[in-house]
Amino acid sequence: MASIIKTSINLNDIPKDKIFVGKKGKYLPITITLNDEVDQFGNQGPVVVEQSKEEREAKAPKTYLGNVKVVWTNGTNVDTAPREGQQAAPAPAPTQVEEDLPF
Repeated sequence: MASIIKTSINLNDIPKDKIFVGKKGKYLPITITLNDEVDQFGNQGPVVVEQSKEEREAKAPKTYLGNVKVVWTNGTNVDTAPREGQQAAPAPAPTQVEEDLPF
């Protein structure tokens, strides 16, 4: 596991026509975006209802359900969102590659 990401979504904003029935239950396709920068509320990206190709091409407005924060990372994926009163975590230093590999 490289990161733990926290989110809450507004169930009232879920469009019922986007829910589909699968083999094991009902599903809502969503998209989670992790931005490079933290917003003014400490969030690192939105949770939106997935759009079809036609919706994207028509520039249809997105249905926002909530926001995400990275609350833990092992340093190999993304940085965590700073907690109140803290600065953002520095990016991990690049690791050196061994040059004397046998292949």
